Amino acid sequence: MDEEARHHWTLIRTPVGIDWSGRSRYAAAMYFYQKGEMSAEVLEVYRICSRLDAEDPLSVLRRWNIGKDWIGKMTAEDN
Repeated sequence: MDEEARHHWTLIRTPVGIDWSGRSRYAAAMYFYQKGEMSAEVLEVYRICSRLDAEDPLSVLRRWNIGKDWIGKMTAEDN
């Protein structure tokens, strides 16, 4: 993994509740979408959550039962 990808993995994991965290996660989500690693449907959840710093996009994806591949990728990266 190169330095830019590492940087975006850090951003996509910005903790919920921090000021501007939703926007940081969305910026990283756009990077992963452009790289073909995230679907448009998942990107849309990150867009919706971008103004909601206290909302965890992964929780929304789980509630809406979408983005299983992305959730799996996030879980795998945590291990």
